[in-house]
Amino acid sequence: MRAAQQTDPQARRNRLVVAAGAASVLVAVVLTLLKLWAWRVTESVALLSSMADSLLDLMASLITFFAVRVAITPPDHEHRFGHGKSEAVAGLVQSMIVAASAVFVAVQAVSRLLAPHAISEPDVGYVVTGVSLVLTAALVTFQKLVIRRTRSVAVGADSVHYQADVLTNVAVLAAIFLSSRFGWYTADPILALAIVVVILWSVRTIVLQALDILLDRELPTELRRSIKEIAARVTGVRGVHDVRTRSAGNMQFIQLHLEVDAALTLGAAHEIAYEVEQRVRAEFPAAEVLIHVDPYGIDEPRDPF
Repeated sequence: MRAAQQTDPQARRNRLVVAAGAASVLVAVVLTLLKLWAWRVTESVALLSSMADSLLDLMASLITFFAVRVAITPPDHEHRFGHGKSEAVAGLVQSMIVAASAVFVAVQAVSRLLAPHAISEPDVGYVVTGVSLVLTAALVTFQKLVIRRTRSVAVGADSVHYQADVLTNVAVLAAIFLSSRFGWYTADPILALAIVVVILWSVRTIVLQALDILLDRELPTELRRSIKEIAARVTGVRGVHDVRTRSAGNMQFIQLHLEVDAALTLGAAHEIAYEVEQRVRAEFPAAEVLIHVDPYGIDEPRDPF
């Protein structure tokens, strides 16, 4: 039994995800241009690292924006399970882009560490970095709201970048302050290297999330337990087994076997299965539910987990 292809909650979810992608692109454009100008004025390598990160965030956000639009495209003749895995592919591409930016920043930071010098026009750095911090924090807040309501992996991966950017902007402010106020010129490249570590950690998170989708990782244990409990509460269900789940972008796929009395007619067994499907879909509105009905007590191979 397959769920309907489009529901009102799913349509609202899709609008939220697309809005989050568009907001991410807009913020990335503004931050990249601001930091490019500020770096040219201040010559801060920490600000350069932040600008490079914002530039790569822009590329990643564009990838996410288009991947999300592909992911919400309804299933077609050649993609019967939808296009949700495009989000995971986008996540892997993002990770490669962000890792490349980290290598670039690390090279620049080591070079400045070997030949440190003062930061020019620190006031410009303060203003631009402060504006960046406010914009990034606002975007992250919006993304968290969207993630809570949609569980979008693509928006979650994109949000990882910007959460790292919040830390990056704080580090840049510290670098400018220590360099301009106390003459600790090495603070700039050292904090830039610290930013590199944060970026690479975000890459690890993105890769793991993307691989979970591409390798069809099960939904969390508590959700699978909830699915089994929902099915077991339906009148006429004598047992539930072989619950299998996975997710792909904006969709979840749920399969399970129901055990019903062997004496029931096909029509009666169908009614029980339909009731289970409706209750599961009420809890997981973006899910496609596939149910197999077994006679209760039949001896057949089952999943060992």
